[in-house]
Amino acid sequence: MAECSPVDSSKASRHTMDKSITLPPDEIFRNLENAKRFAIDIGGSLTKLAYYSTVQHKVAKVRSFDHSAKEAASDKLYEISVQEEVTPRLHFIKFENAYIETCLDFIKDHLVNTETKVIKATGGGAHKFKELLERKLGLRVDKEDEMTCLIKGCNFVLRNIPHEAFVYAKHADSEFRFQTTHPDIFPYLLVNIGSGVSIVKVESEDQFERIGGSSIGGGTFWGLGALLTKTKRFDELLQLASKGQHTSVDMLVKDIYGGSYGSLGLTGDLIASSFGKSATADKEFSKEDMAKSLLHMISNDIGQLACLYAKLHNLSRVYFGGFFIRGHPVTMHTITYSINFFTKGEVQALFLRHEGYLGAIGAFLKGAEEDNPNQYSWGENYAGSSGLMSISPDMNPMQRARSGTFDMLEMDRLERQLVNLSLLQDPSSYIPDTVDLTEDAMAREYWLDCFEEALDGVVKRAVASQPDMPESVERAEKFRHKYRHKLQTLRQQPFAYGSLTVRSLLDTREHCLNEFNFPDPYSKIKQRENDVALKFYQKAVRTLEALSWEERQFALVRGVLAGNVFDWGAKAVSDVLESDPEFGFEEAKRQLEERPWLVDSYDQWFHRLKGRPHKCALFFVDNSGVDIILGVMPFVRELLSRGTEVVLASNSGPALNDVTNGELQILTERIAAMDPIIQAGLREDRLTLIQSGSSSPCLDLSRLDKVLAMVVRERNTDLVIIEGMGRAIHTNYYATLSCESLKMAVIKNSWLADRLGGKLFSVVFKYEVPAGTGGLMEATVPPSP
Repeated sequence: MAECSPVDSSKASRHTMDKSITLPPDEIFRNLENAKRFAIDIGGSLTKLAYYSTVQHKVAKVRSFDHSAKEAASDKLYEISVQEEVTPRLHFIKFENAYIETCLDFIKDHLVNTETKVIKATGGGAHKFKELLERKLGLRVDKEDEMTCLIKGCNFVLRNIPHEAFVYAKHADSEFRFQTTHPDIFPYLLVNIGSGVSIVKVESEDQFERIGGSSIGGGTFWGLGALLTKTKRFDELLQLASKGQHTSVDMLVKDIYGGSYGSLGLTGDLIASSFGKSATADKEFSKEDMAKSLLHMISNDIGQLACLYAKLHNLSRVYFGGFFIRGHPVTMHTITYSINFFTKGEVQALFLRHEGYLGAIGAFLKGAEEDNPNQYSWGENYAGSSGLMSISPDMNPMQRARSGTFDMLEMDRLERQLVNLSLLQDPSSYIPDTVDLTEDAMAREYWLDCFEEALDGVVKRAVASQPDMPESVERAEKFRHKYRHKLQTLRQQPFAYGSLTVRSLLDTREHCLNEFNFPDPYSKIKQRENDVALKFYQKAVRTLEALSWEERQFALVRGVLAGNVFDWGAKAVSDVLESDPEFGFEEAKRQLEERPWLVDSYDQWFHRLKGRPHKCALFFVDNSGVDIILGVMPFVRELLSRGTEVVLASNSGPALNDVTNGELQILTERIAAMDPIIQAGLREDRLTLIQSGSSSPCLDLSRLDKVLAMVVRERNTDLVIIEGMGRAIHTNYYATLSCESLKMAVIKNSWLADRLGGKLFSVVFKYEVPAGTGGLMEATVPPSP
């Protein structure tokens, strides 16, 4: 969120086209010079602007040396180059209508190289401001149906933003409880609360019907609130309401009957008559109390109306959108209470993080139909998005005054279309993350401190990755400032980007690094460790082959675990690797705890290996260097030797020292030249390397590369192996699959180990078989991390 600074605050109240504001362009209208297409949604009080741009940023690419040619004079396996790449990005900005003329002037002054001739417009203000838009921007205004845009926008955010919808629970430890979006988002009821209320039944992408509505909505609250309190700003009214006591103004059941009305099931605290006391009480009522009473009256009315339509059409998913809500706790609590009361808990009121953007997103999608944006997957760019901000003064004193602020949402087009892994036992209930830090205050405090303390190391690593770029120091400091600001925001508003998790903290850091052109800070470390580990591969294989079959199975598992120790994302490990460059594979084995491990299903796994071979194993790999080369690859060659096909899934883009698909292709090619089993696997298409669609140290099995998901289905995959602390502990620890699964990780964080009842370098080896296929075979599970 960025603030605009009034030069003369008196002008803002006198003139609806206030031009006396200062706009920081790098914080609000980002990348405007590359804008290609515009859309705008103008409501009664707020304007939401959307535009498409192409963002040029640096990416790290690897290219294999021709080891038969002179260019391979060095011992390096591949070269690293930083190249420019273009990513399509969607920008959404919302601001009060008072600033529309200034914003249009700003856009006109900074808009260059655009071929756009038309701006798509929706909302009630599209007609009112049509002449202004055309005059200021020199673009033809093409108006779009408001309801169609609203539905398109809602479908888009539900499909592309995993933690878009949430339930509001006022008295819970975490007031915002984000919901897993079902793979099939239809049917649902959308209650859009703008100036009035529209209630829409949505049955498919293009099939929807407005089944009801009301003239009593956000405009009513604003209008009556202004008359009652003389307060003209919408946000100020909400602030007044948050401080008021409605019982001073409202007549309750107990005010009439002296208590509850038992025969009708009415408790004494229920509102019998909104503003009922104002007719008989001979006193002045405070602005705060009147605003609170008004908010309750309108919210209760909307909630009951929505409940009746949901029951009439047998719909259990009811989303509330529109900018009346504004993430305001009192509004959401009142609507939630009303829905729960009238449906006896059978229907939940669901709110949307980006409720105010739906019309603008839909209008943009209408204008971009020739590009078919729905054929792609999109991801929220945390570096450029404001996040959900509560107005509750108790929850965030820093954000009480929202007047004169601009909120932003940015979404990047992903290279790959993302879908669910078909092997999830129940995709609708799958939650990737093991711990929700929005609910666990102790864990939240620890991990926020942990990430802040690690900032110096990340900055140092970023600068070291670009030694030939003197300006890298300045960019690294900008990264530090941006990410620290994000962490401070999350301390105040842990729900800003959905459920706060270790994964989201890691992803936010990666987004901020990319924002300042540090695409792969660990590229040189990975290159060096890959080169070194390859020299020991043949020796490691010979050592394994000299063992008996029983001894080899345990040695292979121990090798994967030892390899997983080499994780530069874990401070306990990075400190060792920096202080002792000679720390190697054998030293890592000695660090592992002896059996029985913290989670130990090895005996069940060993028993399973005596049976028929698996048809196909999907292996989500983790780190470069020792991990992938000396740990994973010998394990893979054993599976191939048993007759099992193997699909190796690695990151599409860099994150920490995790191996990327580009790096893995080169490594596997080099290993195949030394190992006939790996070579035969590649040649016979029994060993396949596919990118996962992720650029994160963690793993979300509901957002995987579509090609990977298709291969998994086609090959009848019956074993999923997930390796590493990020993928198997921070995420997917409790994930249940419809086939056998094996989760392997070494705990490299003392705090996490202690919480799990273990110690540093404790081992998690979790083998699971789905119910109904021979019984669940797993070790006793320790307490939740």
